[in-house]
Amino acid sequence: MSTAEIAIPTQRPAPVSVGPLATLARRRFQLTARTPRELVVPLLTPIMFALVIAPALKTALHTGTAYESYVAIGTVGLLIPLNTMFAGLGVIVDRVSGAQRELLTAPIPRGLLVLGNLVVALAITALQVGVLMAVAVARGIHFHASAGGIGWFVGAGLLFTVGMYGAAEILANRVPRQEEYIARVPAIAILPWFLAGALFPITALPIFLHWFAKFLPLTHGLALMRYGLRGDGSGLHAIWGMTNPTTMAALSLAVVGGFALLLTAASIRVFSRSAVQ
Repeated sequence: MSTAEIAIPTQRPAPVSVGPLATLARRRFQLTARTPRELVVPLLTPIMFALVIAPALKTALHTGTAYESYVAIGTVGLLIPLNTMFAGLGVIVDRVSGAQRELLTAPIPRGLLVLGNLVVALAITALQVGVLMAVAVARGIHFHASAGGIGWFVGAGLLFTVGMYGAAEILANRVPRQEEYIARVPAIAILPWFLAGALFPITALPIFLHWFAKFLPLTHGLALMRYGLRGDGSGLHAIWGMTNPTTMAALSLAVVGGFALLLTAASIRVFSRSAVQ
């Protein structure tokens, strides 16, 4: 029998039902949200701010009902950093006692591990922000949002979440232990919140802090969210000093977008370098 007559069997590759990114995201979700408690607990502090502290501040400061919506949106600026930073904590756990080493040997770009984690952080944060705003509306807090305004709110929240998860991923791959990571969370996730106009306009800050606050991505994010859901451009004016709110909103969106792009690229680079060490 000649070589030409020998039939060489060929094995067809099995169809791939989900891509590598979806597989990595599903794995991360199973690790992150194994119980409903892990989704609910991070909501407790922001909900308390929206339902308890905002009405209390309104009464104590003798402000109008609009202040409740002001603080309710401000709590989003606390929820996003806390949620993304805790998601970064899971990266350390996965590196120390999880299957990250095995995943690094898989024939996939290492950046997909970061993006898979990011997808889960975005999904969980979106769920929690949605619950927070629904609770605020149920509490009787009023917003004045149009379809375009919701777009500004969603865009600002999405991009700021991406950027904050990038910061969490960088920190998680820079520090060796969970204790060190947790010790740095307040400075990254909580301190900027007090300076970014969450509870009061940045114009109420001392002049040097006022100028510092203008460079915080959270300041731009909160100003955009309030412009979207309240039609309030005062936060944007405090940053840019212009008269056209749409122009100022576009500029702030560009700032938050640049923050998200820069931190995501940096997080992939840091992860890829730390993976070979």
